Amino acid sequence: MNYANFPLDKRKPLPSSDAVSAEDFIDVERLLGMAARQAKVVAACAAIGLFLGVLYLQTTPPTYMAMSRVLIDEGLNKVVDEVSAASVSMQTDSAILSQIEILHSARLAAVVVDKQKLDQNDAFMDPPTSAVSKAADFVRGVVRYFRPSPAVGTTDVTQLDPATRDAMIASSRRDYAILKLQNEVQAERIGRSYVISIAYQATDPSLATAVTKAYADAYLADQLDASFDATERAAVWLQGRLTELRESSQTAALAVEKFRAEHGLAVDDGQLISDKQLSDLNGQLIEAQADTARASARYQQYKSIVESGSDNAFRDAAISADQPSNSVISTLKTRYLTVAKRQQDIEANFGAEHPQAVALAKEKADISAQIFGELKQLTESYRNEYEVALARETALRANVALAAGKSSIDNQSQVKLRELEQKATALSTLYQTFLGRYEEASQQQSFPVGKIRVISDATLPKSAATPRMSIVLGLSLVLGVMMGAGVGGLNEFRERFFRTGEDVRDRVGLKFLGYLPIIGSKVVKDDRRDDGQADVKTAQSPSTAERRARMRVSIDAPASMFSETLRSAKIAFDVVMEGQGSRVIGVVSVLPGEGKSTVAANLAGLLAANGSKTLLVDGDLRNPGLSRSLGMEAEQGLMEAVVSGQTWQSVGKIDRQTKLAIVPAVPRGHFSHTSELLSSAGMRRFIDNAKETFEYIIVDLPPLGPVVDAKAFAPLADGFVLVTEWGRTPRAMVQSILSSESYIANKIVGVVLNKVDLKKLAKYGSIGGSEKFFDRYSSYYLEKSEARTKANT
Repeated sequence: MNYANFPLDKRKPLPSSDAVSAEDFIDVERLLGMAARQAKVVAACAAIGLFLGVLYLQTTPPTYMAMSRVLIDEGLNKVVDEVSAASVSMQTDSAILSQIEILHSARLAAVVVDKQKLDQNDAFMDPPTSAVSKAADFVRGVVRYFRPSPAVGTTDVTQLDPATRDAMIASSRRDYAILKLQNEVQAERIGRSYVISIAYQATDPSLATAVTKAYADAYLADQLDASFDATERAAVWLQGRLTELRESSQTAALAVEKFRAEHGLAVDDGQLISDKQLSDLNGQLIEAQADTARASARYQQYKSIVESGSDNAFRDAAISADQPSNSVISTLKTRYLTVAKRQQDIEANFGAEHPQAVALAKEKADISAQIFGELKQLTESYRNEYEVALARETALRANVALAAGKSSIDNQSQVKLRELEQKATALSTLYQTFLGRYEEASQQQSFPVGKIRVISDATLPKSAATPRMSIVLGLSLVLGVMMGAGVGGLNEFRERFFRTGEDVRDRVGLKFLGYLPIIGSKVVKDDRRDDGQADVKTAQSPSTAERRARMRVSIDAPASMFSETLRSAKIAFDVVMEGQGSRVIGVVSVLPGEGKSTVAANLAGLLAANGSKTLLVDGDLRNPGLSRSLGMEAEQGLMEAVVSGQTWQSVGKIDRQTKLAIVPAVPRGHFSHTSELLSSAGMRRFIDNAKETFEYIIVDLPPLGPVVDAKAFAPLADGFVLVTEWGRTPRAMVQSILSSESYIANKIVGVVLNKVDLKKLAKYGSIGGSEKFFDRYSSYYLEKSEARTKANT
């Protein structure tokens, strides 16, 4: 940034403390830096985790697990299923889960407890426990002591006779053993198969094996007993049901026969007699109707022939071939035709009067009369036949009507009969079905085959199942690392201070002037009080000689990194204030104890050592730490000069080595109007007088926090250098003060980070940043300093 063309009152606004660019949302480089900074914390927590894991392994007794596997195999009882009344399918997950619940049942646990006498086994009832379990039991005991559960229905056993008391104790131990075994046994399905694993853990491997085997045996026996009991109960129930069904079937069959007899519902070839008679009569009636129709037709035909007269009888005489008189009439007709032909011939030859023609005419008339007589007899015969057929038809109609009435009554009765027959048939079928089921159930009782078989028997475990050293130590290490990561993350989250120059530029928008490392051979805990606020009660407080040495670092070690940073500050305000004859520089901080007095003294000493006329003014009239650190004992100082209108010559002192002029501050009781003094006309006269002599006037001002002295002096200052302590000064506080004191913020030339731990600084720098290479800079400064020392000697 070119400060020569950049006015102080046009600085960019301060960024928000929460301003984080989108590209930093997931910053791998930053995460790696955080990991490096918190590596010691993570390592310490990991070590603690491993120690706790080892402690757990040493205080936890080993437990051994025995396992047995059973298969639910339907192929074992296919023979049984062939004769079984109701085979059970195990093709659903719910059926497998039901088997697991059976394994966890109290009834099965009671069988194992009684078989193995676990209620009398101390290794089972009171196994050794780990320290963690003992601690948990102790806590539960304390909780129960302060929050006792109400005793409901309890009996004082001391008042019972010994036999009853012993029985109650034994029953209680057995119940406890059942509940304990029920909770501790493990049963689970293996994948999606029909295999169920049964496992049990105990501190004694023999006990674990025995309990697991007993559980598998009890499970198989329970399955066989359940199958046998179910079959036996089904057979008993079927036997009782068969007796009822047999009686009901017989009663229904007797009711059918009784009803048939009472209503005359005799059956011939599966058909009622009345129905058969009605069918026969209907057939006869149909024949009679046909005969009557045929006879009526013949009778009417011949009757019309007879009624037409004898002359027409010959022409209309169509005689049926099946009639007895057919031959007579045919003979007569033949004679008639022969006579008629001869008559025609004679009449044609001899005339109608010929005697032979007359005789033939007479003969023909006789034959015609004979034919007519035959037709009358035949007509009378047909009339008689017709009357007989009609009478027969009438009689059959009457019989059919009678038979139909009888059939209707029988059909109405047959409805009830069919109902009785259906009931009897259903009861007979049901009886036969139950009889078959009963026989099947009776036969199945002799098949002691279940659907369960053991495919992997429990063996004596060779190694402990828990605790596993590798798992415990691995988990302890992982938990320790996670705890360390959490603590490290919390430390990073709590990081609200300035660590790098990038923090200064990004958070407060000011120019970063450089790092000032910690001065001295050792870090002093209360070094923040180097402005004269050193705690005399602290054994590690710096001595007077050490404080004076700190004020002359830039003079005694001009080639050090400390001096180079101050040179960077000089270049910064020289560029900003280019063209000004004399420059008034205020050195400020946000909090007390950040080392601004040390920075002010060294900055002034550096300027004076470079040949510039420099005046160092202790402007902290409330707490003149600069004057105390320099060991200046004066009767008059800045306050007297301003109040009485004196010049700097009357109150100042000159350093013999650097020719640096120093105006101390002499505290005067509880004088509280220091801000008015610093902004007074006398102070302006004092500064104007000093400008006539000095190129640089360095003023050590009070902190910017609750003290307003620096704000009061701001109109007289050409610029400020802000001193912040590395890792101590909160960023939010600096932002807040600079936002509220915009007049001072616009005059701040730059920021220096003081009391920097160079060994830790590299952990906060970005990859490729200068912070990562300060070790090289240090060696460079050291070589430069040694070379200069040799040159001076």
